[in-house]
Amino acid sequence: MAVLLATLALVLAAIFAVCCVLLASFIGSLLYMVVLHHRLKEAGLRREETLLATPLPPDAELPHVVVQIPSFNEGAVVRRGAEAAADLDWPRDKLHIQLLDDSTDETADMVRAVAVELRAKGFDVVALQRTDRSGYKGGALHEAMQKTPHDFFAIFDVDYIPAPDFLRVCMRPFFAEPKTAFVQARFDFLNPHENALTEMQMVTLDAHLGIEQATRCWAGHPLPFNGTCGIWQRAAIEAGGGWKGDTVTEDLDLTYRGWVKGWRALFLTSVGVPGELPADTKTWLRQQQRWQDGFRHVSWRMFPEILKSRTITPAAKGAALLHLCMSLNQPVLLVGVSAGLLAALLAPSLIPLLLTLFVITFAWVLFCATTFLRAGHNFIRGGEIPPGQFAIVLLRFVGGQAATVIRSLGVHIKKVFSKPKPVVFDRTPKRGT
Repeated sequence: MAVLLATLALVLAAIFAVCCVLLASFIGSLLYMVVLHHRLKEAGLRREETLLATPLPPDAELPHVVVQIPSFNEGAVVRRGAEAAADLDWPRDKLHIQLLDDSTDETADMVRAVAVELRAKGFDVVALQRTDRSGYKGGALHEAMQKTPHDFFAIFDVDYIPAPDFLRVCMRPFFAEPKTAFVQARFDFLNPHENALTEMQMVTLDAHLGIEQATRCWAGHPLPFNGTCGIWQRAAIEAGGGWKGDTVTEDLDLTYRGWVKGWRALFLTSVGVPGELPADTKTWLRQQQRWQDGFRHVSWRMFPEILKSRTITPAAKGAALLHLCMSLNQPVLLVGVSAGLLAALLAPSLIPLLLTLFVITFAWVLFCATTFLRAGHNFIRGGEIPPGQFAIVLLRFVGGQAATVIRSLGVHIKKVFSKPKPVVFDRTPKRGT
C-alpha cells in the first residue's frame, strides 16, 4: 500500500510539473508578443497611417453601410447608442441603422420609441425585435443581416459611442485592400478611473489591444474580432459560414472560420471608441467566465480545422494554435494545483520540490504579466500611471485572476454534479455611465 501511495504521489508531482511548464509556456507567449511588438511597431504603424490616408471616393460612390446595435434589457442606454449611430458622418441615404433588440423588459418600448424619433428626423432606422433569443447576439446578427442587401456592417455594443468620423476613417482600408474581412477599432473607456476595478480593467485591456491585437495584425497572425467597434464585409461573413449562436463568443468563432478560408483583418491602434467598463466585481467576474467559456468552445471547434488546412503555413498554424491554447490556462492551473496539493498530502517529502517549482513558475508568470501589462499601458496611455501606483494595479490584477479561477472552479464543480445545460449568453449589464 505504501509503495502504491508513493507511486501515486510521484505521478501527481509529475502532473504538477507538466502543468507548471505548460503555464510558463502559455504566459511566456505574452512576453514573446511584447518583443515582437517592439520589432514590428514602426512598420505596423506606418502601414496603418498609409491605409488611413487612402482617399475615399465621392459621396455618390460610397457604399451603403448598415450600423448594427444589439441590445438586451439595456435600459435607457439604447438611446445614446442609437443617437451616436445617427450622428455618424456618412451620406444619409447610405446610412442604415438596425437596432437588434431581444429585450424582455421596458427596453423594448424604448427601442421602438427611439426608432420612431430618428425616422422622423430622416434617418433609416429599424427596430428588429425578436420574440426569443435563439442564438443570442450571434443569432440576432445573423437574422438582421438577412434583412438587408448591403455589404458593410458596422457593429457596436449598445454602450459604445463612436466619433462622428468613425466611418469616414475606418472605411478607408477597404478601398486600399478590398479583401479585408473586417476593420477593428481599439476600445477606449468612458469610466476607466471610476474605481480600482475599472482602472485594472483599463490596464488589462490596453495590453490586450495595444500589444496582442496590434502585434497579431502586424505579424499576420489570426486577428480576433472584439465583438464591437468594427466593420465587417458581407463576403467575409458568408465565407466563414455566417454568424452562429452556438458559442458565447460569436466574434472569435467567426474570426477563425473566416481566417481558415483565407480572409485577413486590420486592427487600428489610432482609432479609439469609448465604452463602459463593468464597475462591480460580480458583473466583471461573470463577463470573464463567459469569455473563458467561449474561448474554450471555439478552441475545441477550430483545432481540427486549423490542423488539417493545407493553405495555412506551419508558422501561421503555430501562431493560431498558441493563441487558442491560452484558453487552457484555467483548466491547466486547476489541474496543477489539485495535483500538487494531493502529492504534498501523500508524500510530504516532496513539498520542498513542489514549492520550488511553484515559486519559479509564479515568479516567471508575474514577470511576464508585469512586462506585458506595462508595455501595453506605455503604448496606449504613454505611461500615465507612475510605477508605484502601477504596482498596486498589478496586485489588483493578480487578485482578480485568483478570483476568476476560484469562480471558475465553482462553476466546473457545479457542472460535474448537475445535468448538462445548453449554452447561455450571460450578458454584461450596462448602466449608461
